[in-house]
Amino acid sequence: MSLCLVIDEMHPSLAEYMAAIGVELHYRPDLKATEVAAALVAHPYDGLMVRSKLRVTAELLRHGAALRYVARAGAGVDNIDEEAMAAAGVTLLNAPEGNRDAVGEHTLGLLLALFRQVATADREVRAGLWRREANRGEEIGGKTVGLLGYGHMGRAFARRLAGFGCTMLAHDHNPAVKAETGVEMVSLAELQSRAEVLSLHIPYSAANHQLVNHDFLAGFAHPIWLLNTARGEILNHTALADALSSGRVRGAALDVLENEKLATLTPGQQDRFDLLASLPNVVLSPHIAGWTHQSYRRINEVLARKIGDFLKAAGRPR
Repeated sequence: MSLCLVIDEMHPSLAEYMAAIGVELHYRPDLKATEVAAALVAHPYDGLMVRSKLRVTAELLRHGAALRYVARAGAGVDNIDEEAMAAAGVTLLNAPEGNRDAVGEHTLGLLLALFRQVATADREVRAGLWRREANRGEEIGGKTVGLLGYGHMGRAFARRLAGFGCTMLAHDHNPAVKAETGVEMVSLAELQSRAEVLSLHIPYSAANHQLVNHDFLAGFAHPIWLLNTARGEILNHTALADALSSGRVRGAALDVLENEKLATLTPGQQDRFDLLASLPNVVLSPHIAGWTHQSYRRINEVLARKIGDFLKAAGRPR
């Protein structure tokens, strides 16, 4: 029997899915990150399932002598040292297919909220204000939307935009990526010359750290609306604040921030957050783009399928 340690809260369906592929779970969402190494030593786990509580490092992997795979319940793997995984011969499995539809829908919702000033209008009506002209909005139809990153999340957003009559451009670092109907693959320079909306769909990595900075934003030919449902660290928030103040960015919708532990903000981060929170042309949500009841279960389905395929291909525990 294959053994898998699960250290984060998962949808209750996980046990059923994993039992169907012959995997026994030790479900320990109570474990602190500092306690995981000892747990790996105590049992011959060949699998470890995580969300974002834990950083998977070379030091941690040294404690898992039997470990063969780490399953990330979600899309982002920025908390996992992929070089250390490769060096240790441990396979990384993740589940972007599980929450891509949720991310696509939420990104569209953020764009609509930004264009139609939904949050501002809601606050005003609740306060007894009925300001129609002040809340006159924009339409998606006729706009040129640029997608930075055209993987699972970028494609899911594009599919939902398809019925709005907008032009969709996509740029991806992988030249082999092919566009679906209605999307045009372009160079970064062309995306910057044509886009009126920029939606970020790239993973966080050292190479992408604050990729969207002052120079990047200055490279756009038109003032843009900016959407980020990817990772906060890919966006320089000082550059964003400056661009919002100058009008180079007409509005922003952010599901992710540079520091999402709001009680631990540095003075500089607090100043930037206070500015963003004060602006009527900024929409914020708490990293919930992929966070739906359906995606919560679907991630289990995807991971169980991938783990089952991995075990079939690699053989049972050594």
